[in-house]
Amino acid sequence: MGEKLSLRRRVYNGTMTVLVRLGAVLTCGLLLFLIGYIFYRGIPGLSWEILTTQTSYIKNTVGILPNILNTLHIILLAMALVLPIGVGAAIYLTEYAKSARLVRVIEFATETLTGIPSIIFGLVGMLFFVQKMGLQAGVLAGSLTLVVMILPTVVRTTQESLKAVPQSYREGATGLGAGKWHMIRTVVLPNAVDGIVTGCILAVGRIVSESAALLYTAGFGMVLVNFIDSLHTSAATLTVALYVYATEGGETALAFSIATILMALTLIINLAAAWVGRRLKNGKE
Repeated sequence: MGEKLSLRRRVYNGTMTVLVRLGAVLTCGLLLFLIGYIFYRGIPGLSWEILTTQTSYIKNTVGILPNILNTLHIILLAMALVLPIGVGAAIYLTEYAKSARLVRVIEFATETLTGIPSIIFGLVGMLFFVQKMGLQAGVLAGSLTLVVMILPTVVRTTQESLKAVPQSYREGATGLGAGKWHMIRTVVLPNAVDGIVTGCILAVGRIVSESAALLYTAGFGMVLVNFIDSLHTSAATLTVALYVYATEGGETALAFSIATILMALTLIINLAAAWVGRRLKNGKE
């Protein structure tokens, strides 16, 4: 009976191992196929002119430089706004909040916000930031809308990374005479930097890939303007431009080229964020 049971267990373990490895291979293969297909369709359409000019029907030119800059502007502004708020909220919930019921309510609210469709955020952003507050459609209104979208992600990832720091670190720092904030700043945050960087990467990925919310708040503008003017001027990001060219313009080749730039931009930002996270962690050790 023991030998039969052992044989069944070996067969079961072997089968599950094969299925898990097969799932991993299929997932990686699908990812590589998508990346390869996009690069295969998009790279031939890239040129220096497309990357450094703007679309002009008068000059008969097609360029996405304004869209690249608008995307970078929205990323920088949204992250500059959401990081202090999100990390500060996570620190409060983890280190300072005394009411467990309040913490549960806030956590439930953040998890609920995470599941709301992005187009709802776009409609609310248009009604509140554009119509109620009187902001013009542009980078500022789009960034404020994205802050509301990505704030739950930053809060929850930072909160979980803070909880993962051993309690003995806090007790040791307090025992050596460190104050509450000094302990958080010098002990807890450096050991939670990996989770904070992960939250930033997820947030940036959602910003780069977002189009529905920005259609109503950032606009469709394809004109090259400086950062200050883009705050209150219609400014289309790369994803919005991809949508416009692929659907209304019917320019599939250009859409694949924009998708290639989006993937490359996301990869560069993720690598840069991971490098900064390692430097910050190593600098505190």
